[in-house]
Amino acid sequence: MTFQIHALPETDFAPLFALTDEDLAARRIRRSVVTASPGTPCRVSLEDAGIGERVLLLNYTHQPAATPYHASHAIFVREGVMQARPAPGAVPAVFLSRLISVRMFDGGDMMIDAEAVAGQDLGAALTRCFADPAVAYIHLHYAKPGCFAASVRRA
Repeated sequence: MTFQIHALPETDFAPLFALTDEDLAARRIRRSVVTASPGTPCRVSLEDAGIGERVLLLNYTHQPAATPYHASHAIFVREGVMQARPAPGAVPAVFLSRLISVRMFDGGDMMIDAEAVAGQDLGAALTRCFADPAVAYIHLHYAKPGCFAASVRRA
């Protein structure tokens, strides 16, 4: 059983870049210019932002389910990028050098297992996780900061 990693759609965030810094602040969003790379992984492009790129740092509800696992956290999004669409079984480079938290959920949106894996081992871990028929979907988080990275479904 193979997997597919899903980025967030750019249409959810593109209008935010037209807002003033004051309007963004009222929504608890911060605009910044990247000064070091890697270190600012975009959840839309599934790439690290480059030096000089504008990004937004905002709170995003990545687990909207009405369960104890309902959750949101800070994410970065780059300006003017399209939604990444990794091929089934592909792991984007942004994950390969990071420690990744793999959180498995069942069909009732309850977390049933979790593990931390080195990014270079992520593909094998996802394949192994989806071998369990109880796993309906997976959320990936950058383990050190704890931020949501992407969702994963069976391909």
